[in-house]
Amino acid sequence: MTAEETLPFADWLRLREPADAAARAEDLLDAVRARLTGHTPTVIHDLGSGTGSMSRWLATRLPGAQHWVLHDRDADLLARAAEGMSGVTAADGAPVTVQTRCGDLTRLTAADLADASLVTASALLDMLTAEEIERVVAACVGRPALFAVSVTGRVRFTPADPLDEAVEAAFNDHQRRTVEGRRLLGPDAAAATAAAFARRGVDVRERPSPWRLGPEQADLAAEWFRGWLGAACEQRPDLAGPAQAYARRRLADAAAGRLTVLVEHSDLLAGG
Repeated sequence: MTAEETLPFADWLRLREPADAAARAEDLLDAVRARLTGHTPTVIHDLGSGTGSMSRWLATRLPGAQHWVLHDRDADLLARAAEGMSGVTAADGAPVTVQTRCGDLTRLTAADLADASLVTASALLDMLTAEEIERVVAACVGRPALFAVSVTGRVRFTPADPLDEAVEAAFNDHQRRTVEGRRLLGPDAAAATAAAFARRGVDVRERPSPWRLGPEQADLAAEWFRGWLGAACEQRPDLAGPAQAYARRRLADAAAGRLTVLVEHSDLLAGG
């Protein structure tokens, strides 16, 4: 079970998009809409846009003309995101325009976001370090920021298996690993982000945004499981032996519609 067995990243983002959309905490949008009243057009900077999941989801839920600025370090993903926004309109049919900016979003400053009515991101925070989160938060202060679907590290399977807890712990350690001198925060990132905003006097609302994967999401559950287990085995090679039978059991259950998985995430709205 290795990372190489998982889908290419762009394909993975497409596969998970419906689950992300279903998980995001819609009740936070009332506060967002209230803060955006009077902004014409609304300018939204989306950080770590990937293939554009967040922009496609949110644009249709907000009224009025919108201009989206999509940030990512991957030019190919940005091109896919911009293409995916073609024809998207606001909740009231108002136009939605898009531009892309390719670069390191952790180096953005308040000046880069000066025209933003709102800053958004989805499935981003857990891939950052503490220092990078501090810089992102500092750049966002002064405008509402909605950070969705950040992993918390907690996973619940039905039926349960004796190996679940060990794999979960190993995966979470992998998410906190050091990569090229960067110590990632992984499941600690959402709490670190909330604390960084709080130190700057910014109110933060937090809501659960779990993936609920059942028989209807068997393909996603299986693909997520392969990546989850592969990362755990990379972190703890001693799990590789027991993981073989564990993977067969879990994937067989998923294929047969017997497996449900709750993958916990958190949504944060700062300054809303």
